[in-house]
Amino acid sequence: MAPAVRALRGATTLDADTTEEMKERVQELLREMLERNAVHHDDIISILFTATDDLHAMFPATAARALGLGDLPLLCARELNIEGATPKCVRILMHLTTDRVANDLRHVYLGNAKGLNDELRT
Repeated sequence: MAPAVRALRGATTLDADTTEEMKERVQELLREMLERNAVHHDDIISILFTATDDLHAMFPATAARALGLGDLPLLCARELNIEGATPKCVRILMHLTTDRVANDLRHVYLGNAKGLNDELRT
C-alpha cells in the first residue's frame, strides 16, 4: 500500500497548571503516540494541540519543541469550554504519512482522559 495521510489522536490531563506538569504530560503523551504507532519524526506532517480554558502556564507546543519536534508545524488552540468536559485537558491531533490503514493506528488517552473517545482507543 502506498503511504497516505492519516490523523492520530491523543489526550492527557494535568493535575496542576504548571510549566513542569505541562512539559511532563505533553511529552509523555507524544512519546507514547510515537512509540505505539512506530511513527518517525520524518513521518509527521503537523501537530495541532488544544488545551482547556483552565490551562495557562505553557503552550503545549513548547513542550513538543523541547522533545525535538520544533522543526515541525505546531499549532495551539483553545478547546471549547463545554460544561462537564474533562478539566485540565490537552488534546493532540497529529497528521502523518504512513502505509498503515486508519484502523491500525493506536490512539492514546492518558490520565483522566482515558475515558475520552473510547471508540478510538486501542
